[in-house]
Amino acid sequence: GSTAYTEERSDNAGRWDNQSAAGEPFQFTDFSLLPSNTYLKSHWNAMFTTINNANFAIKGAESISFDEEAQKNEYLAEAKFVRALAYFDVVRKWGDAPLVTQYLSTPDEITANTHRVDKSQVYALIVEDLKFGLDKNALPNCTEAERGRANKAAAAGLLGKVYLTMAHVLEDGKRNEYLNNAKTYLEQCYEMRSFGELREISFDPEALNGVFNVNNKTACPEILFQIVYKQGDKDYHSSIAKDTQPGGETTNSLYATQGVPMLKVTPDLVKEFETSDNGYGWTDARYAYSVGHSDSQNCYYVTKYRDKSDAAGTLGYGGNDWIVLRYADVILMLAEVYEELDDTDVAISYLNKVRARAGVPDYEVVKNDPVYSHKFPTLKLAILHERRVELAFENQRWYDLLRFFTPSELVEYMHAKNQDDYNESNLQNFTETDIYYPIPYDEWLLNPEGMYQNEGY
Repeated sequence: GSTAYTEERSDNAGRWDNQSAAGEPFQFTDFSLLPSNTYLKSHWNAMFTTINNANFAIKGAESISFDEEAQKNEYLAEAKFVRALAYFDVVRKWGDAPLVTQYLSTPDEITANTHRVDKSQVYALIVEDLKFGLDKNALPNCTEAERGRANKAAAAGLLGKVYLTMAHVLEDGKRNEYLNNAKTYLEQCYEMRSFGELREISFDPEALNGVFNVNNKTACPEILFQIVYKQGDKDYHSSIAKDTQPGGETTNSLYATQGVPMLKVTPDLVKEFETSDNGYGWTDARYAYSVGHSDSQNCYYVTKYRDKSDAAGTLGYGGNDWIVLRYADVILMLAEVYEELDDTDVAISYLNKVRARAGVPDYEVVKNDPVYSHKFPTLKLAILHERRVELAFENQRWYDLLRFFTPSELVEYMHAKNQDDYNESNLQNFTETDIYYPIPYDEWLLNPEGMYQNEGY
């Protein structure tokens, strides 16, 4: 479950049960993570395996001769995009990290690379890798036939997100430069869209043109980059629809689930949606599309990912792709970057594009609503709120919190929440230590000096 490392780390969701698998998955959501956690180790290994595979592809593309330079550059750009994607996760989760840019094939080569470098160097590589595909014009445009492969718009959008993150986490005095770079690439990405307004694409997972409709996953123009799964295939299917469906429910899949779902939605998130239950005079359509309530299991659960097709069947071999980047995310990042640069009107116009699709009133209206203005007193908090309800369960929330708040502000923000709205895990456990993950114990052991442990572990 990739959600363990991000969504369950945030205030959106968590484990129900603190006993299974020796309680290790629960440590992520309970902020009681130990360096010896085996899930942490396997996640680290998976990340660096991806990076090494990308390096292998880069080495291959550089060592054989192509008839056309353009073909070689496309392979290089695709591999570098994947490497950038993996490193962006690594640097946001661990901070300083080993920087491996060559394929490692011997134990000696691996040993020589087993040391951390400053996170700014990792960000520099990510930027360089994404710029390669854009500057060399090596990546194709986003097309239906090429789903799951890197494309120009995805590289620009991801680079915008990288710069936006750098503006907050690098203490190098270049904040405004990074924000302006973010603006440039996010606008470039937005200009490459093949639709007019976001509201033309439905949020409803059952709608024909819905961004989460499993039958529309290759044709949806909102999706910039996705990890592709094969419906009905025992090895390459997605199990997210069945895994998030509680026993007795049939919203997500034909699979007859038992008991509580792997992922439990926090009441804290439920209370964030603009619904009549939460005191609003309107209801955000995204609520019913994203969250359900199971009376028999007494919990809220994810309903965003649905595959009830006969092809997925009663085994729940779903075809849901994992969306890494989509245009609503890009549009809200544009709102974020303009807010940061004090261009409030433009920020609000982007925010309203996402609100318009959800069928909720424009920001100019809701900022005068007593419930809304009490919860989200600033435009910045309004944008963070919009990202939370729009991108729930897409593994964005944890990274958003790290970007919107300084470590001490985030501790304050988490501690101010109501423990009763946070399921089984203890909010008071959250400290500045939890901003980063620990380096896995076995990795630290290989080189205690070079693989120095993160603070507090």
